[in-house]
Amino acid sequence: MAELVNVGKADEVAPGHAKAYDVGDRRIAVCNVGGTYYAIDDVCTHDGGPLDQGTLEGDQIECPRHGARFDVTDGRALTLPAVQPVRSYPVQVEGGEIRVELE
Repeated sequence: MAELVNVGKADEVAPGHAKAYDVGDRRIAVCNVGGTYYAIDDVCTHDGGPLDQGTLEGDQIECPRHGARFDVTDGRALTLPAVQPVRSYPVQVEGGEIRVELE
């Protein structure tokens, strides 16, 4: 059963940036793409690098370690060396709070 979890305030994540939050046993990167928020696991599927420390350009985030790129809207791996997607999560923003839907 899905559960909405408050992870932080919307104004903590500036447009064009990502911020990682610890949610239970997961580390989730919330990405602000032009005022729309997306959430993905904050772990590169290539080598476990922290995606929130990478560059967010449009709807793509680049791992700072080896340059793998992911689509933050759905987690797809877009470039090598990553071939596996990262998990993505539905996001809602209510009353300035970012809420991520976890299973």
